[in-house]
Amino acid sequence: MGCGFREDAHRRKDTPLTTVLATAFVLLVLIFIHELGHFLAARSVGVKVLRLSLGFPPRLFSFRSTSSGWIFRFFFFRRNDSGKLKWLPVIEKAISKPLSRASETDYCVALVPLGGFVRMAGTIDENLDETITGAPHELASKNRVQQVWVMSAGVLMNVLLAVLVFAVLTYLTGIPEFTDEPIILEVLTSYPAEEAGMARGDRILRVADQRADTWTDVRDLIRERPLETISIQWERDGEVMTAGITPREEQNVEGDEMKTVGLIGISGGYEIRNAGVGESLGQGFLRTGIWFGVIVKSLKMIATGEVSIKEIGGPILIAQLAGQSAQEGFLPLLNLLAVISVNLAFINIMPIPALDGGHIMIILIEAIARRQLSAKVRMVIQQAGMALLLLLILVIIYNDLTRLFVN
Repeated sequence: MGCGFREDAHRRKDTPLTTVLATAFVLLVLIFIHELGHFLAARSVGVKVLRLSLGFPPRLFSFRSTSSGWIFRFFFFRRNDSGKLKWLPVIEKAISKPLSRASETDYCVALVPLGGFVRMAGTIDENLDETITGAPHELASKNRVQQVWVMSAGVLMNVLLAVLVFAVLTYLTGIPEFTDEPIILEVLTSYPAEEAGMARGDRILRVADQRADTWTDVRDLIRERPLETISIQWERDGEVMTAGITPREEQNVEGDEMKTVGLIGISGGYEIRNAGVGESLGQGFLRTGIWFGVIVKSLKMIATGEVSIKEIGGPILIAQLAGQSAQEGFLPLLNLLAVISVNLAFINIMPIPALDGGHIMIILIEAIARRQLSAKVRMVIQQAGMALLLLLILVIIYNDLTRLFVN
């Protein structure tokens, strides 16, 4: 028992660092891929990119491409010419020879690592910058198809990332094929099954004093008994074991309904076979589509009141899930990365001003009206979108804090 306690204590000690590193990995990859999509699409149609930022202001350090070469700047507090303490460059240095084709783009890493943005010439976006001159390198000067391409590229990159990650995971881990054999293939950590000593390869014989000849029997007998201590009998290497196990009570989506079920943290009833490159890629698209379907169902349940809006989570929930996934290994963390990438794509394509979908909505409105909206109207739309987005962020933060300190 002493060894077990020390191992558990060691796991708790490592958890904060693991959580921080896993969260940073997930957020930085997702943000970088999303903003890279906008950046590459903008450059592909000749739109000048003023700034590519990983994180939100203030800037910490930046590299700027100029005709004089790459200029490096490090920012911190210093007094300006008026003697006021301001966040300004404290180090500025040219680090290469003059460039023949300088883009004048400011590539920077900012202090707030919960987002990022691409600032393009000729846009009125969340920065509320209304400087549009009609120059050919501005986004507003491009045709509607090019504008939609630029604004949708971040979402497309997130979808592509999810497809590729799911494909790689399929290639590495194989494809499950249903057998309905009552044999355990996975035991989740910190669930009742693990605590009872169940392990991969065990064959379940009886559940709640009833024979379990198939995995379907095992699943149904456990799910219908949440919080009820039941006897489960299983076999391992010819030895029969029995334990009293109490399934957790959890909410689970079944069809179009949210049901309360009992779970003990096991999966099985299938076997794994190897997958080729083509089949893995197909599974990548399939699993990405499945997760889009899950998001739609979840939103429908929130809208109808089947699920509380309190279930929506943000950065803190992502951190908790990232830490838990990282404890399981790098592949589970990659799976979480793909799932969140799908969520990020779905959220950003929604027609809410200040999101990518909101920008696309404005472009389509202008296309239908056959004229551009005035800068004043665009500013009002963006401000309304920012207010709505801020309200949603406050709800998410409240949910995260409640989940962290109350549950």
